[in-house]
Amino acid sequence: MISSKIGHRLDPAILSLYRFFFGKRIVSPNVISSAGTLFGFLSAFLIFMEFPAAGAGSLIAAGLFDILDGAIARGAGRVTRFGGFFDSVLDRYTDMTVMGAILFVYIRQGSPACALATFVAVIGTALIPYARARAEAASLSAKTGLLERPERLVLLIIGLFVPSLLDYIIIALAVLTHVTVIQRIVHVWRQTRKDG
Repeated sequence: MISSKIGHRLDPAILSLYRFFFGKRIVSPNVISSAGTLFGFLSAFLIFMEFPAAGAGSLIAAGLFDILDGAIARGAGRVTRFGGFFDSVLDRYTDMTVMGAILFVYIRQGSPACALATFVAVIGTALIPYARARAEAASLSAKTGLLERPERLVLLIIGLFVPSLLDYIIIALAVLTHVTVIQRIVHVWRQTRKDG
C-alpha cells in the first residue's frame, strides 16, 4: 500500500507549505475536514452533470484538504478522538456521493454492466473502513490490504481525467475493494485464531 509506506512523512512539508501561505494562524482541523467534504460534494455534482475532468479536479482538492487536516492536527497537537471520528465519517460521505454519482451516470447512459460494477465497488468501498472499525472496536488491528482510500481516490481521479479508462478502473475497484476486505478479514482471523 502506497499510503501506508508514506504514512505521515509528508507532514513537515505540508505544514511548511501551509505556514508559507497562512502564517502561524492554525485553522481548526475539523473546519478543514468540512471544507474538504464540500469539495467532495462538488465533485459528485460535477460528475453527475457529466463534467468528469472538473469532478476530478474537485476530488483532488478534497483529497488535499483531507491530507491537510491530519497534518495540522498532528503538527499543532490538536489530535482528538472526535476529530478522527468526524474526519472518517466525512470521508465516507465523499466516497459514497462520488461513487453514487458515477453509478447514476452509468444508469443514465444505459450501461447496466458498468452500473452493476459500480454498485459492487460501492459496497467494497463501504466495507473496507467498516472492517477496520469493527476490528479496532475489538482492540485488534486491520489497517492492511491492497487498496486503502488514497489508492482508490488516485484511481478514480485518473479515470475521471481519462474517461476511456473509467470503465476498467471501476471494474478494478469492484474486484480490489473486496480483495482488500478479505485481506482484512484474514488479518483479523490470524490475530484471533488462538481464542478458540
